[in-house]
Amino acid sequence: MASPVPLGIPMPRRTDPLSPSLPDTSDRPAVPGLLDTFARTATDLRVSLTDFCNLRCTYCMPESGMEFLKKQQLLSVEEIVRLVRVGVEQLGIQQVRFTGGEPLTRADLDEIIAGVAALTPRPEISLTTNAIGLEVRAAKLARAGLDRINVSLDSVVSETFERITRRPLLHRVLEGIEGAREAGLDPIKINAVLMPGINDHELPDLLAWCLERDLQLRVIEQMPLDAGRTWERTAMVTAADVHQMLAPHYLLTPSEEPREGAPAEKFDVRSRAAGPDSPVLGTLGIIASVTRPFCADCRRTRLTAEGSVRTCLFSTSETGLRDALRAGASDEDLARIWRAAHWGKAAGHGMDRPDFTQPERPMSAIGG
Repeated sequence: MASPVPLGIPMPRRTDPLSPSLPDTSDRPAVPGLLDTFARTATDLRVSLTDFCNLRCTYCMPESGMEFLKKQQLLSVEEIVRLVRVGVEQLGIQQVRFTGGEPLTRADLDEIIAGVAALTPRPEISLTTNAIGLEVRAAKLARAGLDRINVSLDSVVSETFERITRRPLLHRVLEGIEGAREAGLDPIKINAVLMPGINDHELPDLLAWCLERDLQLRVIEQMPLDAGRTWERTAMVTAADVHQMLAPHYLLTPSEEPREGAPAEKFDVRSRAAGPDSPVLGTLGIIASVTRPFCADCRRTRLTAEGSVRTCLFSTSETGLRDALRAGASDEDLARIWRAAHWGKAAGHGMDRPDFTQPERPMSAIGG
């Protein structure tokens, strides 16, 4: 008897609650930037443009039945550009990364990028994408002002890719990467999540594939942000595991480039067979959010697709800006709310604590 086909009944959409009130800012210094009580200042804004994605990666989304935001719940082009403008002009934002879900599923992505590129001072603009369809849009996005991209790609083996994403679309991703290269987007970074027994054994080959194509691999520890809530600390591939798996093939030397709050710890890569004095083949980044957290120098703030401020990927509450924006709030009012929300940023994500609580939102609804 054939296996039953999933019915795809919509799941209730998990959304972390809005904070009932803003933090007390009576002790906050009178500075314009996004300062928190631990003396960190956010200059990197991550903007989720949609919670929809055309893949169904096992560590992010269920196979079927997801319920997505309706168009009127999403921020419009004008609303996104205005909030980013407030961030740039009043709050000191210097870098803007657009994420999803999958941001390429928004037909107006080039308008959003062009609007942000026209701001003064102009922020650096990047995109995290699965690259499906990028081959026909990369040139237009580059002309609009996109500077660089990160492509989520966990395997270049068709069978493994389909097992992880539940879609036979590896060829589309590879076409998108080539389209980005032809459009002059640089650097092109490859984000890979490793899972034991699924794709971890492919790591040396994946790194070699990236080095041959002048792509920068970023290996990301799997985080507890999956919709199915199946994450287990003991079953994840750690940064230490990455070093161990690559040791027979490559020499990794810490990069001399300043990290400056970046999530990835960077390493220069050399061939082990050629020795420590051989030429550097490229760079590898390891984002060890779980085992080597970098919260003490976090410089990020986030906007969800429906216009809420998140101070951390693992926040369990949010501060809404959309309703205030649509009710006619001034730029100064929006900046004040944003500053107050960020003042309450926690010291860290707390994954090492026994009382850690996974956010209600999965990664696809937050943005990376």
